Amino acid sequence: MKKRALMLLMALSLTAALVGCGKKEEAKEEPVVETTEEPVIQIGSADEEPEQEEAPVEEAPVEEEEEEEVREGYYRSELTNEWIEEGLKNQRPIAAMVDNEKTALPHFGVNDCDIVYEMTNSAENGGITRLMCIIKDWGKIEQLGSIRSVRPTNLQLAPEYNAVVCHDGGPFYIDVFLKNDFVEHFSGTFSRVNNGKSREFTEYILPGDLEKNFKNSGISTEYDQYYQGGQHFNFASEKKPVDLGERSDSADVKHIALPFHHNDSELTYDEDNQVYLYSEYGSAHKDGKTGEQTAFKNVILMSAEMQVFDDNGYMMFYTSPIDHREGWYITNGKKIPITWSNENDIAYTHYFDADGNELKINTGKTYIAIIPEKDYPDTKFE
Repeated sequence: MKKRALMLLMALSLTAALVGCGKKEEAKEEPVVETTEEPVIQIGSADEEPEQEEAPVEEAPVEEEEEEEVREGYYRSELTNEWIEEGLKNQRPIAAMVDNEKTALPHFGVNDCDIVYEMTNSAENGGITRLMCIIKDWGKIEQLGSIRSVRPTNLQLAPEYNAVVCHDGGPFYIDVFLKNDFVEHFSGTFSRVNNGKSREFTEYILPGDLEKNFKNSGISTEYDQYYQGGQHFNFASEKKPVDLGERSDSADVKHIALPFHHNDSELTYDEDNQVYLYSEYGSAHKDGKTGEQTAFKNVILMSAEMQVFDDNGYMMFYTSPIDHREGWYITNGKKIPITWSNENDIAYTHYFDADGNELKINTGKTYIAIIPEKDYPDTKFE
């Protein structure tokens, strides 16, 4: 009996040992199954992700939009991003100095220009302004002006467009700038129009004037070695225009009163046409021939340091080299703060948003105001 009991006890011990071993083997197998299954699951989900990443491929419409932006015989203007004739692609623009005294009104041809600068022209008389009008397709000019004298600032700005400056003289302060190889100009060589005003208000660019000037001067009608190439501004696609309302630093702007106290320039938003309408001297600024009010898609305001040369009010702005001065960009009823920089007289002026990204602007004409830094804070927005 004792022997049988001992054998039974040994058998039970062996069975328990075998069961224990079986449990350990199962414990070992479970992790193996789990580790082999987990990668399979991950690989499966990773295989599905590329299908989702093909969403960019669904951006094919964007590529199609790019393809649509090709029109036979036309190209996107480097000044406005609007469609213009391909034959104009290498033609350099002109920069015409237009008198902005009240006696000079109404202006002719300003509405045909691609970019219009307004800036203080004298430290006297409440800071009277002058316009510098940049126009690429100058062959279509019927009448532009009246044309007046130039200032050093204009001879710093026009070269960034590789534009030929059209003016009638200027103070001796311009002489050092005229000596620069990249500055080309026509002075006092345009037509006189009998408009009943004194002679200083009678000079205009008429058909044939520019062709004659280019031929007689030997100045090329095409871009030269100083041209920087490409689009002058960082234009947004017309299919996806700039929407400043998407930015947290934007604000509504329906009216801008500029601190040009001589002529009280102002811009009012036309919501129907999504442009800013220009007025001065208390009235709408209208073309002398068509009667249409001057309008801009883009408005850029620039604060600049001004130096006065003498008691006559002759002055200039420092526009290059400049690093991140204050400004505003306004379009489609909104404004955002910006900064602007320029490396040298032939480099493009670059504009940046508050995040340091290069500013995108909308397709269309642009108004640029250069405002003395002391007056800049007096700009009023409504």
